[in-house]
Amino acid sequence: MNIYLNWSGGKDAALALYKAKQQQLYVNALLTSMSSEHNRISMHGVRRTLLQAQAQSIALPLHTVELPENPGMHNYETAMAQKVTELKAEGFTHAMFGDIFLEDLKAYRESKLQQLDITCIFPLWKTETKELMREFIATGFKAIAVCVNEAFLDKSFCGRVIDQSFINDLPTGVDVCGENGEYHSFVFDGPIFNKPVCFRKGEIVSKQYPAPVRNAVVPKPYTFYFCDLLPDNG
Repeated sequence: MNIYLNWSGGKDAALALYKAKQQQLYVNALLTSMSSEHNRISMHGVRRTLLQAQAQSIALPLHTVELPENPGMHNYETAMAQKVTELKAEGFTHAMFGDIFLEDLKAYRESKLQQLDITCIFPLWKTETKELMREFIATGFKAIAVCVNEAFLDKSFCGRVIDQSFINDLPTGVDVCGENGEYHSFVFDGPIFNKPVCFRKGEIVSKQYPAPVRNAVVPKPYTFYFCDLLPDNG
């Protein structure tokens, strides 16, 4: 079994890697979708240099899927299929994900990768998210919220370290792990790292993205806040 992990740089992917090791499932590479134009992790907005620092500290080779700005599904699926085909040629047989309870997303991943003869693994699947967050903090992981969806959380959550105080302040109805897209994170330390990834916080910016049109109704655009993280070598 030769596994690559779909690595977002965030806490769920990090916890999936940690739990996989506990289950004696050994990941041999990381795969991350990147915005080529901005040189940042897609959706999370984290700089490539910090992603590379993560991979170096975790001691796993990093592969990237290079995407244009605001790629459509066709662009995304074509680029992903090409990269997975390359990984398969290198001997990879399984893809690991940090998904927790989104059934449609799991089914989508399994369907697309089955076409490429790749088997999916979900170490966190159907685990209660409050339990996962307790384990994440208790085992020494450290993460910061780098992107928040204004539909769920206000700007004040962006750039906060994810600790018990962060959890206590989450509004009712917001999943503690952000599994519904409420927020995204960057993990900078923990049991899978050989050393912490050093950074300092930069500015917080807002960006709008078009929401899907349903029944000829054009909805309000999605607004996200991003906290820029700057590499800090001490």
